[in-house]
Amino acid sequence: MNFKERPQSSKKILKKFCKKACKIWNYILKSKASGEKWYKVVESEKGWEHLLIGEYEHSLDAKGRLIMPAKLRQDMGDKFIVTKGLDGCLFAFSQTEWLNFEGKLKSLPLSDRNARNFVRFFLSGATECEIDKQGRFLLPANLRAAANLDKEAVIIGVGTRLEIWDKETWTKCDENISADEIAENMTMLGI
Repeated sequence: MNFKERPQSSKKILKKFCKKACKIWNYILKSKASGEKWYKVVESEKGWEHLLIGEYEHSLDAKGRLIMPAKLRQDMGDKFIVTKGLDGCLFAFSQTEWLNFEGKLKSLPLSDRNARNFVRFFLSGATECEIDKQGRFLLPANLRAAANLDKEAVIIGVGTRLEIWDKETWTKCDENISADEIAENMTMLGI
């Protein structure tokens, strides 16, 4: 049976699949031709998007500025939101991801004390950061103190957000992550 003889629904499915495959292939070719580094690409309701991945070490300067890794700048945009994170780090969200996160926070019930504390924790320290011409952004003193950032920092991509860690704290945290423990928990998480 050739393409013209297929039932209409099969044709639509095949065309849709080919269209998505072509978009991915064109993206890969364009990225390779431009010299841009490859990213992990995932499909979402908004189409194909990059996952923020990788681990990058940088030093803070005397003014508290940190370099945004070149591989992450396009996905984060010129302006993005940084707030207190969990486990002793900071979270950084692109403006689009921040709006998604903010929407989830807005939906939490005001009558629930834990929900109010959760919202306070993330919103009270949130600030908009802007990348300068040298690829740096300023971390306010309150956020540097919250993550114990002094000189050496590590930026890690964790899907839809970045985490900014003090290098020593990240090293300790990373050493405590056991591959065996993660493997055991993957089943419970449905992975």
